[in-house]
Amino acid sequence: MSQTISITAIASISPLGNTSDVIWENYLNENHCFTEHNLDNKKTFVAVLDANSEQVIADLRESDNKYKSLDKSVLYAMAASRKAMQHAGWTQNDIFGINIGSSRGATDLFEKHYQEYLETGKAHTLASPTTTLGNISSWVSHDLQSSGPEISHSITCSTALHAVLNGVAWLRSGMADKFLVGGSEAPLTDFTIAQMRALKIYSNSEETYPNRALDLEKKQSTMILGEGAGVCCLEIGKKENALAYIEGIGYATEILEHNISISAEATCFQKSMKMALQNTDLSEVDAIVMHAPGTIKGDLTEYRAIEKVFGETLPLLTTNKWKIGHTFGASGILSMELAIMMMQHNRFIGVPFAEAQLQIKPIKKVLINAVGFGGNAVSVLLSL
Repeated sequence: MSQTISITAIASISPLGNTSDVIWENYLNENHCFTEHNLDNKKTFVAVLDANSEQVIADLRESDNKYKSLDKSVLYAMAASRKAMQHAGWTQNDIFGINIGSSRGATDLFEKHYQEYLETGKAHTLASPTTTLGNISSWVSHDLQSSGPEISHSITCSTALHAVLNGVAWLRSGMADKFLVGGSEAPLTDFTIAQMRALKIYSNSEETYPNRALDLEKKQSTMILGEGAGVCCLEIGKKENALAYIEGIGYATEILEHNISISAEATCFQKSMKMALQNTDLSEVDAIVMHAPGTIKGDLTEYRAIEKVFGETLPLLTTNKWKIGHTFGASGILSMELAIMMMQHNRFIGVPFAEAQLQIKPIKKVLINAVGFGGNAVSVLLSL
């Protein structure tokens, strides 16, 4: 990349917690975060926010009367953004852009408003403004009292990494010096779960680890949904307080055979990874945080794409979806958080049921992958 992009803060709220110490502590144990809840009229594994994070959101909702009518996806983004801004040392005097996306948006609120309409024949006054896609970034902008551009988008499960791409583009164009980017998702609703079950990709596994992400021998898909949000602060140039640097970005799409198709060797991932790595010796990539949602085809095609790009000598491979599930539009930024933590602590976090991988050198460069329905792949290379 022609200009250095610094990540000066990253913050999240998820089943892992909402502070870096707690999140890392949870990554160090081999327990998953799934619990059973009654969704779509049956017992369903999902990953919900931990108790402390639930209280953070409850307090945030009560802090302003206007916030009481907002969807959880908006509140999650607001909570994470407050922390990121604080950690980066940004103030209301700083002019920064905001780009926070979501795959499903205000799912919970939309379903409730629509159910009310079916029952009464009338729509709630705030039904439209509280369920629009732009709802997330605009409320974050309001909460932070920012004065820069604010953008929302939905590019399914690669949404958060597309926000990173967009932030990088704004910074490199000279139109901004700082950008807050990320994704938020609150998809644990009856209808969303039903949609995943209709695709026959939701887990009904009774194994110790019900999501078998990166188990390339599994006989059934085991995707499980999780909720949460993550954002990071991007700044142009090499900053002293940088947690990591964005060294390469890549993106690609592929021709679709049907609505959720991906080619046998994930051509889109091959292209996005090669683009992100075009100025990097492949041997320098120490680890890859894969998209790997726990579906048979999703995991295997990405693995084959990595083999195509890296040949016989693969970096360390991992994913966090066996632990926190698939958070759709937020998943890419949570993967970035894991990548940064592994570099900070110089410790590889593997998948407990996958073949053991030995870390033989410091973790200084990590590639992060994300892809969504529509074959929209993004790869981001981070370095210390």
